[in-house]
Amino acid sequence: MRSKSGLQKITPHDYVHQLSLRHPITPHVYRSILYAFHRFITMHSRRGCISERVIRKWLKDRASEWPFHLVAQRARVVDRYLDWAVQKGALTENPLAKLRIEYGQRTTAPVVRALLSANPKVELQALRPSPRFTSFLGPLMREHLALKRAMGHRYNWHERGMLRLDRFLQQRPDLAQQPIKNVIYEWMRAKSSAEHVLQCQKIGRVLSKALARIDPNIKEVPWDRRIQQEAYRHQRKPYILSESEVCRLFQAALNLPSPRSPLRPLSAYTMLVLAYCSGLRLGEIVRLNIGDFDPPSRTIEIRETKFFKTRRLPLSTSATEALISYLRVRKESGAPTEPSAGLFWHWHNRGPGRYSYVMIEHLLIKVFRNAGLKPKTGRTGPRIHDLRHAFVVHRMLAWYRQGINPQAHLPYLATYLGHRDIHSTLVYITVTQELLQRAGERFRQLGAVALQGAVGGGQ
Repeated sequence: MRSKSGLQKITPHDYVHQLSLRHPITPHVYRSILYAFHRFITMHSRRGCISERVIRKWLKDRASEWPFHLVAQRARVVDRYLDWAVQKGALTENPLAKLRIEYGQRTTAPVVRALLSANPKVELQALRPSPRFTSFLGPLMREHLALKRAMGHRYNWHERGMLRLDRFLQQRPDLAQQPIKNVIYEWMRAKSSAEHVLQCQKIGRVLSKALARIDPNIKEVPWDRRIQQEAYRHQRKPYILSESEVCRLFQAALNLPSPRSPLRPLSAYTMLVLAYCSGLRLGEIVRLNIGDFDPPSRTIEIRETKFFKTRRLPLSTSATEALISYLRVRKESGAPTEPSAGLFWHWHNRGPGRYSYVMIEHLLIKVFRNAGLKPKTGRTGPRIHDLRHAFVVHRMLAWYRQGINPQAHLPYLATYLGHRDIHSTLVYITVTQELLQRAGERFRQLGAVALQGAVGGGQ
């Protein structure tokens, strides 16, 4: 795995110059890393050839001085540089990219960790993803997924669950002659978490029903309600943010330290406004385009969300003003303005582009931590999705304060949230102390009127 070097034809300066890095220090750091890599290649390889052996030697040399996270970060810079060198014709191949592709990795860090291990070949083989649906139930699962998707279902959750079962069965070929009920029972025993057991039961019932259509003698996996109850008992309960906590969250977003990207604090603030004031899911925020917002009508279009729904939502005055303000600053930052451009836009090392789901999630979690609503580390504390719960509870409280019967407005709330019916919306109605008091007060008033009518009718 050797690549003939033509790096003398190009320089790290050429590569760094075309990146258009925004922070003034970053180009110096990149050039320092890449020139040091050049010197190492010149000293430790014949005729400056770049091979897997030389890359591994460079990584071990750096690991003797740096912690792993710095080695992985520098290796990622080198990996991208070598990709660029291949594009320019200075190299025939990038050994790191070849390893990434061969072992099915999207990022450099797992490959670096494997190359630094005592037995790189074994560790690299462990990175190779298992083939999809090659167990003895694989053909059945593949056909069932194809059938459901041909009927218009997304079936993404079921596919993920079936792939987990498929990987388990690839290690247990001894279960091939067992009834489906026994197979699912063995899969349940693989992990003790209630969530895993519930997923096993759901996937098992789906597959047993599919098998029963082929062979009526096959019995379906029975539904055990206790498993569902136990899993729901272990689920994280929603955290309903108070109005003061929401204000604190907005302020933390605007005060977010971001010297390299001045637009980021306002972007985070606008995302939180849409999540709280409109109850949008995180995925819906990610997919928003410039053309989805219509300032004259004060509406925003949410396209192709859960259940293949598209809905147009009216926005509150404050949410509309926040979006207009964000778009004005966004335009001044030089962001693209065509309707198909991502609403939330940022600069990164490879140029401008929309925020990804993971980037928005990390950004907003950082805001939660800065606001003091989540600890500095760990998964405890409020989640981003809890803003959607807070939206529903606060909307119910507003109706109670205005003397409106919330029950009559639940179908409208379900439509606004993108639910098929009010049963999905009821999941979001968490009973807080104030909500309980407001409901009790309304019941007392209605009961008093009914009691007065009964007494008057008796007289």
